Amino acid sequence: QLQLVESGGGLVQPGGSLRLSCAASRRTLNVYAIGWFRQAPGKEREGVSCISTSGDSTNYADSVKGRFTISRDNAKNTVYLQMNSLKPEDTAVYYCAVPWKTNSCSRVAPADFGSWGQGTQVTVSS
Repeated sequence: QLQLVESGGGLVQPGGSLRLSCAASRRTLNVYAIGWFRQAPGKEREGVSCISTSGDSTNYADSVKGRFTISRDNAKNTVYLQMNSLKPEDTAVYYCAVPWKTNSCSRVAPADFGSWGQGTQVTVSS
């Protein structure tokens, strides 16, 4: 069974940067598209970004376009989310997951994803 593990979260000042990582235990990530999601307190989980198996196709939520970059290193079995110009509204728990239904990024909605990790907290505050 695929288990995903997120890491790299922390406390950062507005305008700062963080790089999140999503890794898999016991299985390869190379054959899966991977999505990043976030959930702020009192809010629904929302899609942030997604990357295809090859890495050739990516998409982003409008709220993070131009600030976040998703990438993957299949040799390291890891998917990254580089977050720049962070804002307080980016504060949330960030999760990675697999689009089990389609194995594509055609629809980045939580209901279409599974194998959720435990999440990593990102807090943007001065």
